[in-house]
Amino acid sequence: MPDSFDKAILQEVQKNAKITVKELSETINLSPTPVFERLKKLEKDGYILGYHARLDGKKLGLNLTVMCYVSLRHHQRELIEKFQSDVIDFDEVRDCYHIAGMYDYLLKVVVTDMDAYQQFVSKKLASLDNIGNVQSSFVMTTLKSEIGFKV
Repeated sequence: MPDSFDKAILQEVQKNAKITVKELSETINLSPTPVFERLKKLEKDGYILGYHARLDGKKLGLNLTVMCYVSLRHHQRELIEKFQSDVIDFDEVRDCYHIAGMYDYLLKVVVTDMDAYQQFVSKKLASLDNIGNVQSSFVMTTLKSEIGFKV
């Protein structure tokens, strides 16, 4: 379990993945060598899964975000695994959650516009054999979008 220094390291690298070991050591008040060793251990132990740049989708022409709820017709293991392997290969699907409730999956789909979403649903999603029902909710405004966790 991470101690207070490890938690401080995790908090800082979530805010700025480009932070240097020197800057990190100054921020958390620990010398650079132990900070470096702790950082490597947190990576090795799987607390840090990767480092990413957060991009502005709208500047890239990705103007429509859709929360797409999907129900499967059949729930045999092989069919579930097939759906999962197919859907995670779609570039438009940014997040995929296996959920409980009225639907089986929640997909976060990001596309250029409504036409692109219609093409995604009719050409890609509908091509999957086991789709039972699809319900779409369109994001009008993103008020908060966090990456990472409070540790």
